[in-house]
Amino acid sequence: MPVVLSGARVLRGDTLVEGLAVVLDGAEIAAVLPESEAPRGTSVRALDGGVLTPGFIDVQVNGGGGALFNQAPAVDSLVTIGAAHRRYGTTGFLPTVITDDSAVIDQAMRAVEQAIDRSVPGVLGIHIEGPMLAPTRHGIHDPRHLRGATDDLLELLCSLRVGRTLVTVAPEVVGPEAIRRLVDAGVIVAAGHTEATYEQMREGFAAGITGVTHLFNAMSPMANRAPGAVGASLDDHDVWCGLIVDGVHVHPATLRVALHSRPLDKFMLVTDAMTPVGTDQTAFDLQGRRITVAGGRCVDAAGTLAGSVLSMEAAVRNTVELVGIPPPAALRLAAASPAAFLGMERLRGDIAAGNLLIKNGRLRAVIDFGTSGVGDPACDTVIAWTLLSGESREAFRAALPLDSATWARGRGWALWKALITLAEYIDTDPVKAGEARRVIDEVIADHSDAGGGAQT
Repeated sequence: MPVVLSGARVLRGDTLVEGLAVVLDGAEIAAVLPESEAPRGTSVRALDGGVLTPGFIDVQVNGGGGALFNQAPAVDSLVTIGAAHRRYGTTGFLPTVITDDSAVIDQAMRAVEQAIDRSVPGVLGIHIEGPMLAPTRHGIHDPRHLRGATDDLLELLCSLRVGRTLVTVAPEVVGPEAIRRLVDAGVIVAAGHTEATYEQMREGFAAGITGVTHLFNAMSPMANRAPGAVGASLDDHDVWCGLIVDGVHVHPATLRVALHSRPLDKFMLVTDAMTPVGTDQTAFDLQGRRITVAGGRCVDAAGTLAGSVLSMEAAVRNTVELVGIPPPAALRLAAASPAAFLGMERLRGDIAAGNLLIKNGRLRAVIDFGTSGVGDPACDTVIAWTLLSGESREAFRAALPLDSATWARGRGWALWKALITLAEYIDTDPVKAGEARRVIDEVIADHSDAGGGAQT
């Protein structure tokens, strides 16, 4: 029987639209139509507020949940990494292996094939960042493994049997012929870790490069008479540029200038996430180097940035709060834009007929949220309480994991609605926000009096 989701604002393009119903038929969206036109004889699930948005897609995920793909290029690592990021709304990702020897790259590609064959949630393919990078812009990549475009390496990079392959190269290192060879084999090619001039970048774009890996970081900057890789990327309106919006990699003012310089839908959010995401890790090892985590930074002993501890949820929130991009546009940068970059816009990234909304039988985790206590917001439909900030986020995380008795008394549902209200009106309507706080306090007190306690 079809299922109808109603009662939430639905992200359509760059607008949050009220009064729409989303009709699900199995794993696909059958229709999006006015609630008054919802088909009869269906199971209606009232969401009672919030935002209905596609799951996030991250094309640069090195690790998470304590697992690092370079260190353990195996299916089990992908399961762990995917689960860690799914908690924060990422429902599709490219596990990323950075510059390493060919054996590690090969193992990583074979692990991705196995993961897709086994339907490991979220795995869409692989991002191979390197090894054909500029020695002067290697960043945290081990320079001992950098190399040029040999026939054997190109053959390996083209060997993924299923899913998408994204390869980051320095255009001046590989040259147009190697780029065309990769593109002709179905590989998506991005420019990154590059010392390329403006002209070399333009030559790479003409050869088939369609992406730019973490714009501004590890690439030739834009100067008045030497536009470099940054200038070439901003001057081109066709390539997709990835941005790490963590307040560390790029200054918010720089991001604002970039986002206003070219079509917004040609940018996408990436995390470049490392193993600590979803954990309390304060250090980890990367190719024999100790990486410490402090103040939102991952750095080696020399102070070189080594990826991030960013989740896509936080990236969206930072894009709204630090950069000033409206929430609908920020959400699209995390979903529709990366879906289009990967050529998957007909299946993901938008709430439209034919797109996948729910996968892996996880529908109940969304639609029963607040009534069964099974709430799991990180499914292919993400109720955008992920945009909560400050006080409301802390209250949510501290108070939501309630015992079954509290849910049975209906207090969990009351808490959920109050938190949504608080997020909606915390900055605009003190009266409504105050009432929501009162309900939150009552539920927490009621839960404590009943002998419960916030479960972690």
